[in-house]
Amino acid sequence: MTAAPALASPSLTGRRLVVIGAGSHAGRAIAQAASAAGAELVLAGPDPRKLEWTAAELPGPARTVPVDLADEDSIARLAAEAGELDHLVSTASMAANGPVAGLSHEDIQRAFAAKVIGPLLLAKHLTGRVREGGSLTFFSGVVAWRPAPERAVMATTNGALAFLVQALAVELAPVRVNAISPGVVDTGVWDGMGSDKEAFLRGVAARNPARRVGTAADLVQAVLFAIGNPYVTGTVLHVDGGGRLA
Repeated sequence: MTAAPALASPSLTGRRLVVIGAGSHAGRAIAQAASAAGAELVLAGPDPRKLEWTAAELPGPARTVPVDLADEDSIARLAAEAGELDHLVSTASMAANGPVAGLSHEDIQRAFAAKVIGPLLLAKHLTGRVREGGSLTFFSGVVAWRPAPERAVMATTNGALAFLVQALAVELAPVRVNAISPGVVDTGVWDGMGSDKEAFLRGVAARNPARRVGTAADLVQAVLFAIGNPYVTGTVLHVDGGGRLA
């Protein structure tokens, strides 16, 4: 995974960020960059061991809080543990891929919990704790704009989240609410492809208008823009190299 760059200025000094999904991939890179920029981190996710591994890598203070976005009590506990905060970033995702005829009700529910129900409940329990100038940022995904066979649930949950951030931005104002929509990004999530990974990424790069795949640093920069620009809300930032257009 490409390391996230440190910021040139300590723009997050004195800020508290809750990062959901901090145990792996993009969430870890976001936590690393925010910590390097001076933020205090609350690391959340389903696997306490991975959260502790991320915390051990950070230069600044961090606490870990296990959370299950399918469980409202768990989200309420996260809110209580986090206390007042400045920004929340959730990279949470749960795959429910495959032919529609073979989808299980449970897998569909988990996917919606990560992308739709969970964000709604996070807004319910944490918005009142967000300090002035704060924000909520969630991760959507390019497949909402480029649906593909066996990705019906993924396309639907990511698309629903894109509309949800607009509704929340209006209702929760002045707390800002945005989404990041990644395309194919080499954060380590594709490593399971083994020897097929490089050919896959080359093919994606050849089709993308940007002629490359994304890196963890690209996602980090987008998140820092979303949380740092006080005039951006109700917006989906597409970090996909133009992949949704190809």
